[in-house]
Amino acid sequence: MTVTCCIRYTLDPFKLDRFEEYSRHWLTIIPACGGDLLGYFLPHEGTNNIAIAMISFDSLAAYEAYRARLKSDPAGKANFAMAQQERFILAEERTFLRPVEVST
Repeated sequence: MTVTCCIRYTLDPFKLDRFEEYSRHWLTIIPACGGDLLGYFLPHEGTNNIAIAMISFDSLAAYEAYRARLKSDPAGKANFAMAQQERFILAEERTFLRPVEVST
């Protein structure tokens, strides 16, 4: 069963450009580490401090293996370090979702 990790970010609205740069880095890092990146979504209209990322995996075990690869990946480490240094992410929430499928 596929599982999708939905990450909800609360951001510093005055540093959205830094978060966008951070997000762009993940566009290549996440697939290289085994995640099926559905995308990063930035504020456009309305609330100006919430962003979403969605990444799918074959299972929760696949997600755990991905997280281990991500933490040891040099580009991943550098991106995490930049976020900690710049402090544009105020909070992160992860929700794991499953797709609704047609019943037979």
